[in-house]
Amino acid sequence: MTSLFSQLGLSQQRVQCLEKLGFTEPTPIQLQAIPILLEGKDIIGQAQTGTGKTAAFSLPILERIDPDSKAVQALILTPTRELAMQVSQAMQSFKVDPSVYVLPVYGGQSIDRQIAQLRRGAQIIVGTPGRVLDLLKRGNLVIDQLKCFVLDEADEMLNMGFIPDVKQILTTVPSTRQTAFFSATMPPEIYRLTKQFLQSPVTITIKQPQAAPTRIRQIGYKVPRQSSRASVLQAVLELENPEAAIIFVQTRREAADLTSRLQGAGYSADEYHGDLSQGQRERLLQRFRQRQVRWVVATDIAARGIHVDDLTHVINYDVPDSKESYVHRIGRTGRAGNEGTAITLIHPSERWKLRHIENHVRQEIVIQPTPTRAQIEGRRLEHLTAAMRDALLGERLASFLPLVSELTEEYDIRAIAAAALQMAFDQYPPISPQLEADLETSNKPIKVNKVEKVNRGDRSQVPTRSSR
Repeated sequence: MTSLFSQLGLSQQRVQCLEKLGFTEPTPIQLQAIPILLEGKDIIGQAQTGTGKTAAFSLPILERIDPDSKAVQALILTPTRELAMQVSQAMQSFKVDPSVYVLPVYGGQSIDRQIAQLRRGAQIIVGTPGRVLDLLKRGNLVIDQLKCFVLDEADEMLNMGFIPDVKQILTTVPSTRQTAFFSATMPPEIYRLTKQFLQSPVTITIKQPQAAPTRIRQIGYKVPRQSSRASVLQAVLELENPEAAIIFVQTRREAADLTSRLQGAGYSADEYHGDLSQGQRERLLQRFRQRQVRWVVATDIAARGIHVDDLTHVINYDVPDSKESYVHRIGRTGRAGNEGTAITLIHPSERWKLRHIENHVRQEIVIQPTPTRAQIEGRRLEHLTAAMRDALLGERLASFLPLVSELTEEYDIRAIAAAALQMAFDQYPPISPQLEADLETSNKPIKVNKVEKVNRGDRSQVPTRSSR
């Protein structure tokens, strides 16, 4: 089969390299962006993560690099060190000339080592704004011969407060450079940035497929007004008992606080966010993949570095502001032919967001009430029963039969079995008095005030069946 990349203007060597990597058909963003970038035009690419935009800008950059010059010719800014590593690794795999060097620069790694490599020569720099700005101010990163500048995940740069650094970097790059901005969304500040720093850019918008994968079970749990979200989450975790889950939160502080609460309650959980060093993140990912940690509490941007094929659950601690973000989050489960579960905790004030998401994914997300103590204990008994059935079929059963024979001389066989089940059931962590109190409060009937009754007369304000 002939690679369609050969029709985009890439060199034959590059196309052959892509074929060896298994790339034969360009994604929509690659199909549209590569020819434009090869022409040297500025570009605004609006596309979600996972649409292939790294190759969309990497391949044209590699085509334009002069391998005989050791000067920095391309600079790619990413919001996180994980993304900087991913982009640099991708570009390493796409290059065909061994004399082209791609250098990732980011905080948490020795700056002296990065400076030493810059002195030896690197044509392509992939880095985070803070470290790039630091190297520029020190005079170690010289970009007077820069040909290409790429701002990746521009909206995340804004969310993380990096735009002042980005502006400062942009004012130092040569005015003759080619500039490309890639962003999932186009907030006003990013739009103003494109007006200030791009020259007659071509805009490409790739729409995200609306339908969510059917192999993912999507449900919601109600967070009553009088309850804490953390208590509802704990109850849901008790009921659902995820084998491996990512719990998405908004901020690093939330990730740290929630992880501390879960660990204090005896759960196998850890945090994953931007305040961790690179070594800490890599060690956590290794433990997560080996099931030494069951649940990871992560921020959106940090979680882009987490790739686990057999993830059983994704939990949204609150409803995401962006419907695209929701689809991206839940798509981390249900991979490699497996089924997955996506759970969202929903406060009454967030139901309008949920309606937008339901319209986007074209699927009703049924909201269930906060789990009760009786439901949690019932689910524990279900798990215990399943474990007992497995034990009855196991090879170790025979070694315990003499003990049962001895006990039957004094007790009824049913009493012995019940005692064994009781001992096993008591191994579950106790439901804390605080959680029990929160569950009791959560499941009290909520009074409907007059304003809400009036609103129900307006069909535009009536929640869907799933919201009631």
